Amino acid sequence: MKNLVVITFTLFFLITVKGLSQAQQPDFKGSKDHPMLTRMPDFRISEYKEVEFDSYRFISTGAKYVVVEGHKYYIDYRLNNGVPEPGELKIRRNIQEALKKIGGKVLFDDNFNKTSTIMVQKDGKETWLEVRSYNNMYRLNIVEREIMKQELTANAEAMGNDINSTGHVPVYGIFFDSGKAEIKPESDTAIVQISKLLKNNESLKLYVVGHTDNVGNIEANMKLSKDRADAVVNSLTTKYGIPAARLKSYGVASLAPVASNDNEDGKAKNRRVELVKQ
Repeated sequence: MKNLVVITFTLFFLITVKGLSQAQQPDFKGSKDHPMLTRMPDFRISEYKEVEFDSYRFISTGAKYVVVEGHKYYIDYRLNNGVPEPGELKIRRNIQEALKKIGGKVLFDDNFNKTSTIMVQKDGKETWLEVRSYNNMYRLNIVEREIMKQELTANAEAMGNDINSTGHVPVYGIFFDSGKAEIKPESDTAIVQISKLLKNNESLKLYVVGHTDNVGNIEANMKLSKDRADAVVNSLTTKYGIPAARLKSYGVASLAPVASNDNEDGKAKNRRVELVKQ
């Protein structure tokens, strides 16, 4: 009977210890998941750092390095004790697919180094994320970069001043999904300012010119840039009552860059709509 009690106690102890080891372990004090991405199941945050303004060197398209500045996060995730390992590839693929669903683009992915770089343009920010994954842990380096200050501060008066002084003005606050010509809802602020510019000066006539970076072939980008310019004109005439006779749309693809297309920062500057005085 005594031996039975000892065996029962031992089994209870082992089951209790195993249950505690599989229980959710606490996150690093003051840490949090990035709002764009939930964590993998059964992982905890073991290290965390957030800096208002810093930089990080990401590996981008063609294995070229790109330094991105902005709001920076470092988040280290570790698998809870006693939980089966998901494997490093499953971790990377889950993160890639989650970000693709909100418009993310995989710029670099290397199975040997177990590293991916994903970039997301959303809500007026360009967010870069690097994930380095292992079988039982993964690390995220994230930088949120505001998409050029003029995108957020441009207004009808400022655009009018540029047109009067130089004959044209780039507008960076008009957003499209990659390869598409449908204007995204977050573009409304910029479109409203263009409509105010035209309503404040009823004699002003504009060419609306679409520009792209050099990704893809020139023929496809010529059509895409023209379609995007058409979409802007259509929005101004149908939603804001601007007479169609005051606007003409054109597309020039990547033929008039304002920065180098050899890096992502330059490409972002080249993807734009310009207003040109007729």
